[in-house]
Amino acid sequence: MTSLELEERYSRQVLFPGIGREGQSRLAAARLALVGCGATGSALASLLARAGVGGIRIIDRDYVEPSNLQRQSLFDEADASDALPKAIAAARQISAFNSQIAIEPQVSDLVPANIEALLGGMQLVLDGTDNFETRYLINDFAVKTSLPWIYTAAVGSYGITMNVLPAKTACLACVFPDQPRGAFETCETAGILNSAVSLAASIAATEAIKLLVGADAQVRRTLLSFDVWRNQRAEVNAASPRPGCHVCGEHDFAHLAGEGRPHITLCGRNSVQIHERHRPVDFLEVSARLQPHGPVRHNDFVLKFWPQPYEMTLFPDGRAIIKGTTDTAVARSLYARYVGN
Repeated sequence: MTSLELEERYSRQVLFPGIGREGQSRLAAARLALVGCGATGSALASLLARAGVGGIRIIDRDYVEPSNLQRQSLFDEADASDALPKAIAAARQISAFNSQIAIEPQVSDLVPANIEALLGGMQLVLDGTDNFETRYLINDFAVKTSLPWIYTAAVGSYGITMNVLPAKTACLACVFPDQPRGAFETCETAGILNSAVSLAASIAATEAIKLLVGADAQVRRTLLSFDVWRNQRAEVNAASPRPGCHVCGEHDFAHLAGEGRPHITLCGRNSVQIHERHRPVDFLEVSARLQPHGPVRHNDFVLKFWPQPYEMTLFPDGRAIIKGTTDTAVARSLYARYVGN
């Protein structure tokens, strides 16, 4: 693509005074990481890729299902039929509409052991995850390395987002010192409106662009929440770190140290993830071994196996998602029985 064609592609964005030619050049040179490519993540990836962010690393542990298509804008029916990993499917779709930017899919679960490799060298991290465990891990790493990140979530008709600028604004632990406990709404229990997802992602994407073009004075310094169905909106001041915060004040990075890291129940999936690492899986060999025990199929990225009434999705690094239970003991037993200890 010629420089003239590139100029035409972004011409309407360059006309906006807050960006201009210099801002567009900064976007082209920027590198960011997106953790999670579900509903908010896929909307964020699409918006920022179309805006011309030059390098986007998409990190996601999950695969595409038919129920995703109502709100996850980068996927189609073929992706769901093939159970493609979301990072791979998203990278393919983005490359089809903007081949000039570098999209790096990583089919991985972000954990303490790989966070430096996955987030190191980035200018910004965006949150597309579905759980607070991973968000606290991102927050620990971001505060420790002075890396800006944007917290974003949506469920039901509700959305929320906050910019975290280490040493300048409140961090996630300043606002939520302890991980939420007990029962709270998920996509499975409350459903989700794609319009709430789109609004949350649009606000977060705009804040990301502000940060990447250097419009620091325009960056919002509040925790913003809204309910698109009930027409409610609220903001909480997050302009300064909270005195005594155990993360940004005392530098206690418990999540980064991996203390008490649990199995994670996936949003809307009645599933448990088995965190096995560094044990490469030969899909052909495993497929042949599993065939007597139930239906099995695989592609280059994922193997699916149905030991009724469960469904097992196995990834090349040995990680697995067991669908049909939230009991980690049951999931571990199934993994041991069919994959091995």
